[in-house]
Amino acid sequence: MTSATVHRRRWGRSVTTDYGTEPCTDPPPGGVLELDEAIEDGVRREVYEETGIKVGVERLTGVYKNVNRGIVALVLRCRPESDQARLSEESVEAAWLTPAEVSARMAEVYAVRVLDALQDDAAPSVRTHDGRHLL
Repeated sequence: MTSATVHRRRWGRSVTTDYGTEPCTDPPPGGVLELDEAIEDGVRREVYEETGIKVGVERLTGVYKNVNRGIVALVLRCRPESDQARLSEESVEAAWLTPAEVSARMAEVYAVRVLDALQDDAAPSVRTHDGRHLL
């Protein structure tokens, strides 16, 4: 699984999506890679499908394992090549959030992915969670 944190430096905001499926989530855009798809291509595809934003991939910012589901997510920081988000069949909202809004709106396991990605000089984070809370 891949996820992207799309950050607009001049605004100090990151994009998030709401799929309308469970409370308290608002994850960053992401999804499952196709078998023959490069990681960076999958990130660009997923972000575009879910938000309508074309992005350039900057770097890996974290690896996150959900121990209850056995899922490992790779999170990559991206820069937007356009500012206007749009909804898709998969999402009910796409919004640009400040770091404070990320902390307030997102579940802990998603917020940490975005906040980790905003650290400029940090090595990629490696974290474990149970689907709701960091362990």
